[in-house]
Amino acid sequence: MRKLSLGTAGATTALPLFANWFQQKADRPGKFSDGKIIAGQSRFNMCGYAAPNLDTVRIGIIGLGMRGPDAVKRMSFIEGVEIKALCDKIPNRVQSAQKILETAGLPKAAEYSGDEGWKALVERPDIDLVYTCTPWRLHTPIALYSMNHGKHAATEVPSAVTLDECWQLVETSEKTKKHCVMLENCCYDFFELLTLNMARNGLFGELVHAEGAYLHNLLDLNFSKTGYADMWRLRENASRNGNLYPTHGLGPIAQCLNINRGDKMDYLVSMSSNDFLMGETARQKASVDPFFQEFASKSYRGNMNTTMIRTQNGKTILLEHDVTSPRPYSRIHQLTGTKGMACKWPEPPRIALGNTEKWLDDTKMKELEDQYTLPIVKHVGTFAKKVGGHGGMDFIMDWRLIDCLRNGLPLDHDVYDAALWSSVAPLSEESVAARSKTVDVPDFTRGAWKTNQPMTLGLEGAATTTLRNMTEK
Repeated sequence: MRKLSLGTAGATTALPLFANWFQQKADRPGKFSDGKIIAGQSRFNMCGYAAPNLDTVRIGIIGLGMRGPDAVKRMSFIEGVEIKALCDKIPNRVQSAQKILETAGLPKAAEYSGDEGWKALVERPDIDLVYTCTPWRLHTPIALYSMNHGKHAATEVPSAVTLDECWQLVETSEKTKKHCVMLENCCYDFFELLTLNMARNGLFGELVHAEGAYLHNLLDLNFSKTGYADMWRLRENASRNGNLYPTHGLGPIAQCLNINRGDKMDYLVSMSSNDFLMGETARQKASVDPFFQEFASKSYRGNMNTTMIRTQNGKTILLEHDVTSPRPYSRIHQLTGTKGMACKWPEPPRIALGNTEKWLDDTKMKELEDQYTLPIVKHVGTFAKKVGGHGGMDFIMDWRLIDCLRNGLPLDHDVYDAALWSSVAPLSEESVAARSKTVDVPDFTRGAWKTNQPMTLGLEGAATTTLRNMTEK
């Protein structure tokens, strides 16, 4: 057994690394740094766990490149939030984020920068929640360090890039009783929330199949020198082959299927096409710019990845991933049940109910929206659209997270969701590498899915978090 160290003074996590994980069954015996062995059981079930309430949520935000500044802005509109510290590898980005706080009339935050400035931020005693917007490879190390230092962890997607990281997040959250939530904003998009409520109320009957995707032409951005620092996203695409970004399409449909809460993913199979664009783009760029020489000879993941998942209860899920082909953006979001279906992308969103082959007309759609729009959307949806962030879903996500923490309520998504949804990436890689071999999906709940209750987006005992006036922003 090899020990994995985060390289931090006084905070070393010893966890088993399984070299032949895919030859083992999904249930993993856990070993914590105190040496206690739990075989096939969680130490503490984080599903439905309500941490002690925080009157004020003191936040440290790490990563101020593409996503972080928007998070600072959104949090500036939420009462009961104090942004105590900001961190980025590049100091100028921290200074730019300070201007957002200044514009909002909020106190200046402490500043951290450099390769390991995030560790000093996490170690501050006046931080309750660490909000991470860094490149993928730092998501798990920061979340682990945060929880081991008594902080809740909220991380951009994906929460982990390997199966072992997924297990580390689960075991550390259970051990510390600190939340580890993945910031899957697509779960809070307006149509996704509408269909979730409709599914919960049985309008689609028994759901039998769901589809999700991330189809987004990022070819130019992946090769942009000013896009992702250190070309980290390009490097991810050059070293892995599978569905590297599954959670945007998967999260919302997993909610509707009650995955981890009455059902679980059983196994998957994944297939990738060849790469028809990234390698050629790298060679073309290298011919005129020496900077890209190191990328010219690399093998890139296929244009399209298709991953199929079967659940324990016999439901099926289809996921697609393509971030290079020239095509309109789509997350698909499709639900098929015994009494109807819903579909978004291409626009407009559509619903069919009953024994019919026709979509509902605009009048019927409006009636459904009036009846099944969730209270959280009615409460902050209009304000969210004004603040922005992918049409407002980012703000709903942040407001909900803060309101749950302030009221001592369970979070909508927990560490098991973060681990499971993220695990599809490495699992798909394994399947692709083995000529689309069927691969078992780990049960990160270790059997608790059988009794875990479905998540709810009701406002009972919640909605006490007010919004700062936007008129002066």
